[in-house]
Amino acid sequence: MTYLLNIDEAIDRKFLVSKTLKGQAEAGNIIHVMDAENSSNSVLVTYRVSHYNERFHDYQDYTVKFENVAQFCKWAQPDNFIARNYENLNIKDIQHYIKIKNRSFTTFCLPLIIVAAIIFFALLVGVLKLGVIGVVLALVLTLGSAFGIFVLFRNQKKQEKMRLYSKISSGWGVVID
Repeated sequence: MTYLLNIDEAIDRKFLVSKTLKGQAEAGNIIHVMDAENSSNSVLVTYRVSHYNERFHDYQDYTVKFENVAQFCKWAQPDNFIARNYENLNIKDIQHYIKIKNRSFTTFCLPLIIVAAIIFFALLVGVLKLGVIGVVLALVLTLGSAFGIFVLFRNQKKQEKMRLYSKISSGWGVVID
């Protein structure tokens, strides 16, 4: 999923790192892109990682090379909610948010639905030998579990956003139940 058409659009913006880059930024860090340029067959990005602690504010600058803009966007994504409020959240909260946010139907729901279907068919048709009734019952149970898994998928994303928003807004005197 590409968010930028040109790497120049990334300059002076904040991005949420979604994949750890060894020795530089870990997943959950907010980076501020200082400079970016296209070379012949790559994209060169200079960015700053800010480290917040209770006693001090520290930062480090890094440069990283990507094959293209799409590779950069897989590594770091614009996320206005986290970029505005990351000082109020710890790295574990942000990493959990990334994990939930980056789930898709094919990576989360589909494997669970397939496993449920295999279990239902193996149990009802293979073990209990219910024949046609077993096949119909397994199909109904598979469709029911698919619906349940999809509802779980959507609710987890919503609940994670609400959890983080309530954690941030509690400092404002707003409580969300």
